[in-house]
Amino acid sequence: MRKFFTATLLCVSAGTAMATAAMAEPVKKEDLLVAPDDARHYVIFSQSGHHGDIWAWQTPEGAAAYRMSMNLRGWITETDQTIVDGADGTPARIEIRGFTDSGDASETYYVDADGTAHWKTAVDEGSAPLGDKRYSTYGGPWLAGEADFNALIAAGEEGIDMLPSGHASVTIGEEAEITGPDGPETVKLAFVKGFGFAPSPFWVTEDDRFFGFAGGMSLLPAGYEANAPKLKEISDAATAAMVKDVAHSFLKPANATPTLVENVMTFDSLAGTYLSGQSVLIADGRIAAVGASGTVEAPSGATVIDGTGKTLVPGLWDAHRHTGGDDWNLLQNVATGMTNYRSPGSEIDETISLVTRRAAGDLLAPEGETSVIIDRKDPLAAQGSITVSSLEEAKAAVHTIKDAGLWGVKFYTSMTPEWIAPAAAEAHKLGLHVHGHIPAGMRPLEAVRAGYDEITHINFIMMQAMPKEVIDKSNTAARLEGPAKYGKDVDLDSPEMTAFYNELGERGTYIDPTLTVWEPLMTSDGTELAPEYAPFAKVAPPGVVRGWKISGYPLFDGLTRDDFRRSFDKMVGLVGKLHEAGAPIVAGTDGWGLELVRELELYQEAGLTNAEALQTATIIPARLTGMDEDFGSITEGKVANLVLVDGDVSQDITRLRRVETVFLDGYRLDGQELREASGLSGMPE
Repeated sequence: MRKFFTATLLCVSAGTAMATAAMAEPVKKEDLLVAPDDARHYVIFSQSGHHGDIWAWQTPEGAAAYRMSMNLRGWITETDQTIVDGADGTPARIEIRGFTDSGDASETYYVDADGTAHWKTAVDEGSAPLGDKRYSTYGGPWLAGEADFNALIAAGEEGIDMLPSGHASVTIGEEAEITGPDGPETVKLAFVKGFGFAPSPFWVTEDDRFFGFAGGMSLLPAGYEANAPKLKEISDAATAAMVKDVAHSFLKPANATPTLVENVMTFDSLAGTYLSGQSVLIADGRIAAVGASGTVEAPSGATVIDGTGKTLVPGLWDAHRHTGGDDWNLLQNVATGMTNYRSPGSEIDETISLVTRRAAGDLLAPEGETSVIIDRKDPLAAQGSITVSSLEEAKAAVHTIKDAGLWGVKFYTSMTPEWIAPAAAEAHKLGLHVHGHIPAGMRPLEAVRAGYDEITHINFIMMQAMPKEVIDKSNTAARLEGPAKYGKDVDLDSPEMTAFYNELGERGTYIDPTLTVWEPLMTSDGTELAPEYAPFAKVAPPGVVRGWKISGYPLFDGLTRDDFRRSFDKMVGLVGKLHEAGAPIVAGTDGWGLELVRELELYQEAGLTNAEALQTATIIPARLTGMDEDFGSITEGKVANLVLVDGDVSQDITRLRRVETVFLDGYRLDGQELREASGLSGMPE
């Protein structure tokens, strides 16, 4: 059930982890349950189209049964689930079968005669006295969590202790009128706490039973899809009201008074050097003065911070942070030192709302620029994209993005290759940045020559060396499976690849690698948390941490996990080659934002120096977005977006996780208070 909220809030596939070597092969699609004709039918969809279905029914034996089938841009989920209740009405036995985009979805749970609960998934197994607790599944069809939601609703605000750990509760709020197949109906907005970092919205029926979810990805009963925009608008507004109160608690006059940080090490992102014994004065939202310690005078009433043993860096950028749909995650971004972002694909209305509320002081969030995804209308189209069916429609979409006042256009994998050059030319004529995934049938260099200013994701850059059969299917899972299979054998020093790097460097093509997306998929074996999340394991909610555990992308064609790891090593090496050739690298996560520091660590493994790695998350993305006049460096006159961290970052870049104070538009924000407000219980390791 927790996986449902992780997936829908991040607008990504909600796959569970693949099986470890000790577990059997996943049940094949043709061997899964078949829903009867009278089964309840739910639909998974986004603004770009239909993505999947879930059916629910009662078996002749009285078990609750579910069947889920989903295709998200080539990532496939085919699962079923059965739940047998005990005499007390709580689940006594659960079985989940099938596979997801990340492998085997097998999961079992049962309660023995002594009242002890036992569970086994692809990532964990255990047992504990059940008592009054309730087991929350690791994966399974999204709708199968409805019984848990109904139990939480019945429990009221006191909630229920969950297994393997955690506590969850539900609150119910305002009503909304919707239209169903049989006419008007009433539903009620609810929020569940305990499954994520923050309260998550869903909808219940008039008699307080689970109804569905409406967001970037929606799950609603078939026939109710037209209600999704209205329900999303209401739940977004309710979330915005909660976050508004949090923002006002931080963005208050007492936190906007001048601050002098004395005797601190600073990072000069322009020169790529660290300077010891510096003083930085912040006043009126700007960097007022920078100089050697003792040379900058604090104005009357200023807060003076002793920076001894600390490092002051420009506010961090995540250059691949999809904004929209989760205001709480934006707050958490600030808590982890991110003061700026580039969103490579957000919905227009959500972006306008974000920018408007932030400017009014009603949303505590980083500041940045946004592009919008354009994809060809297709079953594999990107969720949240503007879908088009012709070149003329593609050009019209470009104008829609420009008219909304946004920054860029992101083309996607199902776009017709012949449309790219004319559509990119139209975007450039309007002053828009052009980037994206590489459409199926194209190689990255062809896309750059057709007008791309930037390439998104290292796997698409690796496509330059992939066989034609991979290129032709790169809008499916082949976009990962090709590089995973063939990447280990790519000669990064070949004349062809060297010429590729050099042309990108000469053109100044920006590179957005997002290595942390691919590292856990390609290298994890299920024995430990991925490196990007391990530092947060002790301060994140238990359910979130459990959801972070994966065993890697499923192996195929006789390949081994070590083969995948060698291919990932080539991806890391590819970043180093591009950097050497002069192609500017920007650090992005395509995730929560918590992965950012690990991304920088991987750049160091690729051969970038500590300072060069930190530049990819400071001045370089500021230049990418054209915001470097105000952001990206500790320079007098620039906006005071800065982060004070505990330790010497010049010696250990992971100290960036040890955030003590964030300066956002000059506001002095306490790191621990930010973490607590965003769902983190303490300082990450």
